Amino acid sequence: MVGPTYETEKTCVICSNSFSVTKVRSRLTLTHQDSDFCTHYKEVNPNYYSIWVCPHCGYAGYDAYFEELPQSGRDKVAKFLTSREVNVDFGGTRTCADAVATFKLALFFASLVHVQDSRIATMCLRLGWLYREAEQQDEEKAALDKARQYYEQALLKERTPIGGMSLITMEYLIGELYRLTGKIDEALSYLSKVVGDRQAKLEPRVLDLAREAWHKARDQKKQLKENVVGGRADA
Repeated sequence: MVGPTYETEKTCVICSNSFSVTKVRSRLTLTHQDSDFCTHYKEVNPNYYSIWVCPHCGYAGYDAYFEELPQSGRDKVAKFLTSREVNVDFGGTRTCADAVATFKLALFFASLVHVQDSRIATMCLRLGWLYREAEQQDEEKAALDKARQYYEQALLKERTPIGGMSLITMEYLIGELYRLTGKIDEALSYLSKVVGDRQAKLEPRVLDLAREAWHKARDQKKQLKENVVGGRADA
C-alpha cells in the first residue's frame, strides 16, 4: 500500500549539493478545518514537511518558494553560512517538534533575505498551527500575532490575490487572527468590514466564516465587559 509520503531529491540553491526531502501526497483524508484555515488530515500533517532543510549547508526554506531565492539572497545566505559548522538533518519522518524547529530556521533565513511579508506571514501562521497541535498556547498566540502583523503589512505593499487569497479572505483572516489573539475591538473592525462588503457575497463560505467570527467576537466583548463590571462590584 502506498504511504502518504515519499522521498525525492532536490538541489540546494545555496551550496548546490543534492539532498533528500520528504513530500506529502495530495490525496489525503480531510477531517476538519479550523477558523483560521488550519486543515486537519487523517494520515499526516503536511506542515511537518513544508520546510526543506539542506543537511550540507543548513539553509532552510518553505518548499513552495525554496527554489525562487534570488541571487542577491543566495549570496547573503552563503556569506552568513561561511565558516559555520552545520549539524542539521531533518530527513525522513518528522515529529511536531522537528517541524517547529524547521519553521523557526526557515523564518530566520526569510528575515535575513527580506522575503515578501505575505510569505513570512504564511510561515508564521503554519508555525502557530503546529504550536496548536502541541497545545503550547502562549507560543501559538505569539505566532498567530506575528502572522497577523505580516499579513497587514502585505495588504499595504502587495497586490491581491496574496498567497492565493482575495482581499475579502485576507481581511477575514486578519480579523480572525485578531480575535484568536484576544484583540477583540480590532477583530470586530475587520470582520464588520467583511460582513458589510457587497463583494463578500461572491465568496459565501468566507462570508459565513466572517459572520460566525463576528458573533463570537461580539460575545467575547460582552463577556469582557461583564467581567470588568463584576470585578468592580466585588471590589
